[in-house]
Amino acid sequence: MNSELTQDVPIGAATGEPKANRRAVPVWLLIFLLLLIYWAMLYFDQHGGWFSQEVYAPYRSVGELAIWQPVTTWDPVALGRRVYNKPTCVACHQANGQGSPGQFPSLVKSEWVNGPEPGRLIRFVLNGLNGPLVFQEQNFNGSMVPWKDSLTDEEIAAVLTYVRQNKEWGNNAPEVKPERVKAVREKIKDRALSFTPDELLKISPAD
Repeated sequence: MNSELTQDVPIGAATGEPKANRRAVPVWLLIFLLLLIYWAMLYFDQHGGWFSQEVYAPYRSVGELAIWQPVTTWDPVALGRRVYNKPTCVACHQANGQGSPGQFPSLVKSEWVNGPEPGRLIRFVLNGLNGPLVFQEQNFNGSMVPWKDSLTDEEIAAVLTYVRQNKEWGNNAPEVKPERVKAVREKIKDRALSFTPDELLKISPAD
């Protein structure tokens, strides 16, 4: 036998090992992809994305967010709006002030709200109101909880001012001062029960 035929020949020596044909990604393509991603992010952000630039969850609008901003100076309408839109008032009287039929009277164009003197209003906010009430030719039999232990004189004055001066609701009455709330609170400090509508009607609003 020919010795040349029996020599050990390394595998692949003649044909060569298979090699991957790797080609470098062009630099311009990488730059283009990065610019495209950056542009997409800017476009998404400037067109709202999933949020307003001024509003973050759990708030749904700029107006709702403004309600919870701290009041740094005495602004009764701003503070009153904030107090009203807590579960304090809005839960019963609704965001539009129209209340609930048969339970909670409307605050819109209300003769109780628009009276020149707020003595009755202050009393039923402080101690609550309980009993049947005929208002704007409708019967109501809900109850209002007392807020004397939950709201300060400033907060009560502010929320009453907000309601009384809410022109969207057709109201236009004088501002309620914290000093007035404090004076009424002192007069009824020994009273534990809620007022009834009949009792309030016997009290002068100027008292």
